[in-house]
Order: sequence, then C-alpha cells, then structure tokens
Amino acid sequence: MPPRRKLNEFERGRAVAWFQDGVPKREVARRLHMSISVIVRLIQRFTATGRVQERRRPGRPKKTTPREDRLIERLALQTKTASSSIIRRQRRVATNINISQQTIRNRLHGFNLRFCRPAVRPRLTPAHRAARRAF
Repeated sequence: MPPRRKLNEFERGRAVAWFQDGVPKREVARRLHMSISVIVRLIQRFTATGRVQERRRPGRPKKTTPREDRLIERLALQTKTASSSIIRRQRRVATNINISQQTIRNRLHGFNLRFCRPAVRPRLTPAHRAARRAF
C-alpha cells in the first residue's frame, strides 16, 4: 500500500474553491489525485468551521525544544564515541536541565546518528610477541 499523501494548504484551498464554483466532489478528487472521501471530509470540515487548516492532533508534547535538539545533535557530532549518558551529562552542564538517556537516544535516532564504539583488539602477551617474532 503506498504511503498516504496529505493535501497541502494550497491544494486544500483550491479544492474548496473548485467545490464552491460548482465542480463536483468526484471531479475535485480526480484533479487532485486524491480519494473522494478525503475531499468529502475536507468540505465537511470547511462547512463546519470555515477553515481548511488541519486540526491539532492529540499527543504528548516533546520534552525538548528544536534548539535543544540541535544542541544534542552538535554534542553527538563533536564526539562520535560519546554515549547517551555522556551527552546527557554534557547537556546538563550546558543547560542545567535533566532529561533521560532514552530521550537522548530518541533524538539521536531522529537525526539518524548512532553510537560508535571504537574497535577493541585483543591484548598481546609477551608470549604472543615472541611467537610473532619467531614466525
């Protein structure tokens, strides 16, 4: 199933204008390449409220602002090997606000950044070194 496409503000205004000019709903839907049900709901919302803007959707507000998100991204990019706990401490020093490590990980995931652990090699004992020299 293809992802849903939303009508932008301009397209919603055009749809309502066409409908008010007498264009049938099916024709409006065909012109905008949308389902008839989308146009019907848009017209119903416009007749009820007089607006074409989308309504606010429920949901928990974000704990961080976009500015704080950019700070988290910058801290992560400065030190590629920093974990979420290190970034959390650095952020607390910079802004004096506590947020959880999971929130840090969520923001980094949103920026498509991953924690990079440096490669660890096995320790070479004196016996290993001697064997390598003998080889």
